[in-house]
Amino acid sequence: MSKIVLGIDISKKDFHVTLILENQTTKSKVFKNNPEGFLVLKNWLSKQGATQVHGCMEATSTYGEALAEFLVENGHKVSVVNPSRIKGFAKSELLRTKTDKVDAAVIARFCLAIAPEIWTPLPVEVKELQALLRRLESLTDMYQQEHNRLETATPTVAALIESHLEQLKQLIVEVKQLIHDHFECHPDLKAKRDLLTSIPGIGEQTAAVLLTEMGCIEQYRNARQLAAHAGLTPQERSSGSSVQAKSHLSRIGNARLRKALYMPAVAAMRHNPLLKLFAQRLLDRGKVKMQVLGAVMRKLLHFAFAILKSQKPFDPDYLAHAS
Repeated sequence: MSKIVLGIDISKKDFHVTLILENQTTKSKVFKNNPEGFLVLKNWLSKQGATQVHGCMEATSTYGEALAEFLVENGHKVSVVNPSRIKGFAKSELLRTKTDKVDAAVIARFCLAIAPEIWTPLPVEVKELQALLRRLESLTDMYQQEHNRLETATPTVAALIESHLEQLKQLIVEVKQLIHDHFECHPDLKAKRDLLTSIPGIGEQTAAVLLTEMGCIEQYRNARQLAAHAGLTPQERSSGSSVQAKSHLSRIGNARLRKALYMPAVAAMRHNPLLKLFAQRLLDRGKVKMQVLGAVMRKLLHFAFAILKSQKPFDPDYLAHAS
């Protein structure tokens, strides 16, 4: 791994960077967050003798995706890390100042000290599917918000809302059709979706979300790593004899994965033989319903990992041993 690191603090319009060279010299600069700004960054790095850097940025919204892809395409390494890790690192340094320039420097020092895992861009077809699913999510949220406004709307405003609801409904149908067509155009993606839908409780839309939000399955050494990525691993808080809090889900991870698994877990507790027995055992041991639901969500993700790794559809006997 290169000893030259680049801390990147991303915002919508620009991004601040701090470069730490091999001789520990640091340089800072700000660039526009657009293709022209990326080229200026490339030339600046070249002038500093940084032919290959390990760039690091926080996983915040989608503002940094284009830059991350640009860096990878130009032979650099990139890490996209959970903001909580950077925040914790900054606290360990007892920092009291927070500006974009300071944040970029913190990210650079974090990258140098921790050497976080390397980020891999999504394949083009997966990225397009992700964009379609997030558009569908936005339209569905807008539809629900407008529907809620009907309760207090005057007759005139209600008519306008009804018209907008019809438009949204049509757009939702169109995006769902685009998602269906996208799978038809990419047989490998469709085959993975069909593997996931062989799990009782996992429908086509949930499978699609899993495929886009999990990323490349090869990046995980085991199912627990995938569960940690989704924030579905237990978090324990105890210390000596005075602090003995109940364990709970960490929720430090991909919120879309957790949201996508919630209703399938509810359905699986009723219709998936393995998970129905699993849930009952936990209830018999005194676990509360929400704890059991979280455990079922995690188990579903373990199943998804095993199935995609083995390329075999759901088999209760196989998964009873594999998971």
